[in-house]
Amino acid sequence: MFITDFLNYIEFERRYSVHTISSYKKDLEQFTDFLNDTYQIVLAKDIDFVFIRSWIALLMEDKNSARTVNRKISTLKSYFRYLVKTGKIDHNPVLKISGPKVRKNLPVFIEEKSMNLLLTEFGNPKSFEEARDRLVVEFFYTTGIRRAELIGLKTSDLNLNGNLIKVLGKRKKERLIPIHSSLLPLIDSYLSFKQNLIPAQYQEVFFFITIKGKKLYPKLVYRIVNNYLSRVSTQKKKSPHVLRHTFATHMLNHGADLNAVKELLGHANLAATQIYTHNTIEKLKDIYKLAHPKA
Repeated sequence: MFITDFLNYIEFERRYSVHTISSYKKDLEQFTDFLNDTYQIVLAKDIDFVFIRSWIALLMEDKNSARTVNRKISTLKSYFRYLVKTGKIDHNPVLKISGPKVRKNLPVFIEEKSMNLLLTEFGNPKSFEEARDRLVVEFFYTTGIRRAELIGLKTSDLNLNGNLIKVLGKRKKERLIPIHSSLLPLIDSYLSFKQNLIPAQYQEVFFFITIKGKKLYPKLVYRIVNNYLSRVSTQKKKSPHVLRHTFATHMLNHGADLNAVKELLGHANLAATQIYTHNTIEKLKDIYKLAHPKA
C-alpha cells in the first residue's frame, strides 16, 4: 500500500509535524484494515471510490463527527495524490468523494475586559513558578503563538534588544513576532528566578522550563492557562488555544490588518484567519442592536 513511503515523504520532504504524521498514520491504518477485512483488498491499485464511500458511511454510522470524517478524507486525498504523483497508481479514487458538511463554530475567546481584569490583578511574582506561569499566560495573549511553539521556544530565540521572538511553526516554518515592552520586566523577573533556582549548566536550552529545569510539557501548559482563565471566565473551553483566539480577535477588533494577523499567527492562507472576523462582525451587530433606535 506504500504507506511507509508516504509517511517518509510527508516527514522528510513536506516536513509535516509529528502530530500530523501520527494522525495520518492512524487514519491510513484504519482505512487499510477496513479494506482488508471487508473487501480483502491489499493493493492500492485495486481501491475504488465505492470502497472509500462505504468506509465513510461506516464512520458516520459509528457516530464519528463530520469534522473527524473530513479529516480522514483529507488524509486519503493527500495519500492518493502522492500515489498518483509517484506513478504508483493510475487514477485517484478520492476525486469523486465529498465529505459531510461541518457546522462552523466561531472561535471561543475571552472578552477584553476579562483579560484586562486578569492581567491587572497580578502582583509582583514571589516564586519561580508564579513568575513562569504569569509569563506563559501573557506570552500567549500578546503573541498569539501555539502551545507547541511556546514549549519549543529556546532562550536563544528571544531578542530582547529588538523586542522580537523567533518562532518555529508548523512544517518548521520560522516567523518573527514582536513582543510588547510590558513583557520585558516580567521576562527579567522570570529569568532572575530561573537562574537562582537552577544554575545555567543544569538548564535545558528551552526558555520555559519546569522547576526541575526540564522542558515544559503540554498538560502542564494547559493546567497553567486553565487555572488563570478560570479566575475570569466560566466558559467551558479555557485552553492555550483560546488565548490564541483571543489574541487574534482583539487585534482585529482594534483595527489590525487581516494579512498582518495572518502572518503573526503563522497561517498558511488567509481563509484560516478570516474566521476571526466573524467575531468582529458579531460585535458590530451587538453594538448596532444596542445603539440604533430601530434595531
